[in-house]
Amino acid sequence: MRKFLLGTVGLVALGIAAPALAADLPARTYTKAPAYVAAVYDWSGFYIGINGGWGQSRDRRIDPTGAFISSLDANGGTVGGQIGYRWQSGAWVYGVEAQGNWADINGSTIVPGTPAATARSKMDAFGLFTGQIGYSWNSALLYVKGGASITDRNYQFVTTAGGIVAAETGYQTRLGGTVGAGFEYGFTPNWSAAIEYDHIFENRHGVTYGSVVGPFPGSSAGGDTDLITARLNYRWGGPIVAKY
Repeated sequence: MRKFLLGTVGLVALGIAAPALAADLPARTYTKAPAYVAAVYDWSGFYIGINGGWGQSRDRRIDPTGAFISSLDANGGTVGGQIGYRWQSGAWVYGVEAQGNWADINGSTIVPGTPAATARSKMDAFGLFTGQIGYSWNSALLYVKGGASITDRNYQFVTTAGGIVAAETGYQTRLGGTVGAGFEYGFTPNWSAAIEYDHIFENRHGVTYGSVVGPFPGSSAGGDTDLITARLNYRWGGPIVAKY
């Protein structure tokens, strides 16, 4: 009986002491889960890149009296490079760019009414100097551009008569305007790829041809050029930043 009473007293004592001991333990520390961090693509910085694609140029020639001579489309490829700078404010992106390309955009046609004469046209180089404004969705950028253009073009009349080929050549470097638009996607923090359309305006102008007998005034020529190019850019000076 005495052992039973002692055991009962011991169990009661443990029941009373356990809450008291628990109260003396330090409170459990609550750790807040880290906030979600979203990476935001920053388009700011200098960039340099390469481009390549296809172009089409219209060539319409009028003789000194105003009579129509010929009209042709010149087609071909182009490859070149670009360098520029962009700065971003919110979702808006602003920039300036210089682009220089070699080209092989050429075509020819028989002069109407003169089967022995062929009119030829070739653009072998051009440059674009533009300002840009765009809107970004993180690593995607849609932009428009506009500015000045410079084109190098070769004009020819080739005549075949009695087995003799006579070529009359006029070479022109022209200053004009350009507008364009593109879509660019940043697939790494520093690398991006784009597809771009550009239109070059070339006002009508006179062409002086050279031949074996010396230079002589010829036709007036002029025609706009359309370009589609793929571009690859490397950018520096604008790291990805964290946004909470």
